[in-house]
Amino acid sequence: MACLFCNIIQGKSPGRKVHEDDLAYAFEDIHPQAPTHILVCPKKHIASLNDIQPDDTELLGHLFQVCKKIAQERGIAGPGYRVVANTNRGAGQSVCHIHLHLLGGRPLQWPPG
Repeated sequence: MACLFCNIIQGKSPGRKVHEDDLAYAFEDIHPQAPTHILVCPKKHIASLNDIQPDDTELLGHLFQVCKKIAQERGIAGPGYRVVANTNRGAGQSVCHIHLHLLGGRPLQWPPG
């Protein structure tokens, strides 16, 4: 089965790109839950956090660096933002390609769900 996020990263499916580098691709969520809601994905296909390997450690750290950069660019770093990773269907993961949700631009409540 084709991966939606791999298709977006490869330009085969539409996506509103926010950031791209050698390791990561970030794009606007099509159903935003906050004024800023961006998905930050590794270009490498990894189905879920349960599938990460020790050699993915640097890649995962890089994804958080991308979140920080985008938060600064969007002006939400100071007021605050949330980074969420859902793992498997029971936690809300609907696309089997790991990704971080970067959310901000409004007060965020706790607990989230």
